[in-house]
Amino acid sequence: MAIIEVRDLRKVYGGRPVVDGVSFAVEEGEIFGFLGPNGAGKTTTVECVEGLRVPDSGSVRVAGLDPVADHREVTGLLGAQLQESELQAKLTVREALEMYSAFYDRPVDWRPLAERLGLGEKLGTRFAKLSGGQKQRLFIALALVGGPRVVVLDELTTGLDPRARRDTWQLIEDVRASGVTVLLVTHFMEEAQRLCDRIAVIDQGRIAALDTPSGLIGRSASNTVISFTPSRPLAVHELDGLPAAVSVATDEKDGRITVNGTDETVNAVITLLARNHITAHQLRVVDATLDDAFLDLTGASA
Repeated sequence: MAIIEVRDLRKVYGGRPVVDGVSFAVEEGEIFGFLGPNGAGKTTTVECVEGLRVPDSGSVRVAGLDPVADHREVTGLLGAQLQESELQAKLTVREALEMYSAFYDRPVDWRPLAERLGLGEKLGTRFAKLSGGQKQRLFIALALVGGPRVVVLDELTTGLDPRARRDTWQLIEDVRASGVTVLLVTHFMEEAQRLCDRIAVIDQGRIAALDTPSGLIGRSASNTVISFTPSRPLAVHELDGLPAAVSVATDEKDGRITVNGTDETVNAVITLLARNHITAHQLRVVDATLDDAFLDLTGASA
């Protein structure tokens, strides 16, 4: 059952559509991700879901409620960690958690949440004295303290070191395991591939693709890359006609060859080398990643 439904969402700034006909549904209990280049419309889309922006047209429903018309009810069931947030400089971590807990009828116990996010020893520290990563962890805690049915996390691990990032991933997986639906905006491909059940790739205000991480990777023009240095030079014409090959490139400096294609292409390369008694030095076969799929779909980097 869909807990979030967005239909033909449109938002225009200065005559330019930032979100242009976006539609999607999020099932209860899943982690739904948004990927896209900077300025693609990801944050504007989730801010409409949160009720922070009013759509110019289209409809948004969270548990059947309109985030604008039913804003009070929606804020009671939706937690949010915004891309950019600030708190009063002299507010301590404990005071922030206690204050946010008071906003809800049935808040969770913030103490174990603070411990899990590495804030246990910082409860008496003022907000202005926290590092960037500590501030980010505090905002994640504030998004979860109300015990929401839906939580929106916009660039949740920006500013975190690799260990803290992975600890946060585990926390989000635990949150989902408890039945909470997660809407995740991220630039980290590894994060999206590990956490998300489905991903919407947004480009220029429109959804370019919506699928599981493996489904998106499968759409990549070349889902396998084989590279090697042949024991003798190979002429380009010898590599022509490889089945399912998308591209073949030779490094002029060291003669290393890189072929983009599929598993069928890999088998054809190995057969070609064996038939010509050529040894493949430093042979590597690598599956395509979400990065490859993202580049194919948007032509941009995250």
